[in-house]
Amino acid sequence: MTSLARGPVGGEPQGGARPGDGTGEPDGPGHPALRGLPAVWLRANCPCADCQDPGSGQRLAAITGLPADVTVAGVLASDAAVEVIFGPDGHRAVFAADWLARYGDSGDPPSQGGEAGTGPGPGLPDDDRTEDAKCLWAAADLGGGIPQGWWPRYLADPEHRSACLSAVLTHGLVVLHEVPCEPGAVLAVARSLGYVRETNYGRLFDVRAEPSAANLAFTRLPIAPHTDNPYRDPVPTIQLLHCLHAAAAGGGDSTFTDGFHAAAVLRGRDPAAFTCLTTTPVTFAYSDAATVLRATGPMIGLDPRGRIRQVRLNGRSLAPVRLPAAGARTFYAAYRAFAELAADPEALVTTTLAPGDCVIFDNTRILHGRTAFADGGGPGGASTGRRHLQGCYADLDGLASTVAVLARGQAGRAGREDQDERAGQAGS
Repeated sequence: MTSLARGPVGGEPQGGARPGDGTGEPDGPGHPALRGLPAVWLRANCPCADCQDPGSGQRLAAITGLPADVTVAGVLASDAAVEVIFGPDGHRAVFAADWLARYGDSGDPPSQGGEAGTGPGPGLPDDDRTEDAKCLWAAADLGGGIPQGWWPRYLADPEHRSACLSAVLTHGLVVLHEVPCEPGAVLAVARSLGYVRETNYGRLFDVRAEPSAANLAFTRLPIAPHTDNPYRDPVPTIQLLHCLHAAAAGGGDSTFTDGFHAAAVLRGRDPAAFTCLTTTPVTFAYSDAATVLRATGPMIGLDPRGRIRQVRLNGRSLAPVRLPAAGARTFYAAYRAFAELAADPEALVTTTLAPGDCVIFDNTRILHGRTAFADGGGPGGASTGRRHLQGCYADLDGLASTVAVLARGQAGRAGREDQDERAGQAGS
């Protein structure tokens, strides 16, 4: 490779050294500062103003506008920056060295499903929805309780809000205490983390025993661990449930299971059953007087690298499977094994939501259920139970965005505090 003269984009990095001999081949041995990243990757991710809009950060250059035979013709590197000149068009790019380190070959063993030099560096999951980015748990791992926060502090303290919402990303759920026991308060919680997802149930829905229930959730019957709305595409990825009244005569306890953990246990104990549930498409369906919904997918969804990314488990809305007799027997045996793991007392956490408690959970991962309850203390007499929750849906992308923005704010505050401290030391 050649050394670089000062170019139109950036300049020779300070302290840059002339590289040793190299090659201009796109995937041949290159300068170590490139961390094994090929020429086409570097060119496609050029950060110069001609290739990337400085305001939005969005790409200006289309892949079809790049040379098909792009090569690295030269490199200048310092501790802080790496300048690359590309062949055959002479385009220049300057990359931050730590940015390349996030994506290139670190020299460490590759992560599960990855290869050195072809994916994110250590500690940066390429997909934060998969099992690799989660803390999988059984009941004992949580000490019998779920992550918790307090609504007044959540509103007042960005760090507490970030910790609460981060728990949903890592552990799948959090319960906020002291949310006002007012109808509609669950919507305020949802708006604090993203956007309310309206469905055929409305912007919010009431979970209480009704005289003529259109859904078994609106009865006093026990509900097995399940995910909500698997008959919808896309499925709501966040669910919130806010307790307004607890069951007066007891019962109605809420249960939560880490569906990713249950799926991982199934994979270890019965690989054939796991494979069956990851490769057999099944249909979930729901209909009432105004709605007809159907969606099809495997009970355990995997990403292209084979990592668990979503679970769909809801016996109430599972349509009859269309399989030959032998396949049906295999499927139902695997389905039973998964459902048993989801309901295993060692796997699930049982808690009584008190008035003012609002639980937020990942509906692609956490299986929720409840125990039966029997109280006729509500205004409808024996036909209406007093236990009353209100719920709504939101989505993980909004929650993850809120966490990222909060982290950016915290980093900015920490940087300003550090600058103030240094200025104070300089003046002392």
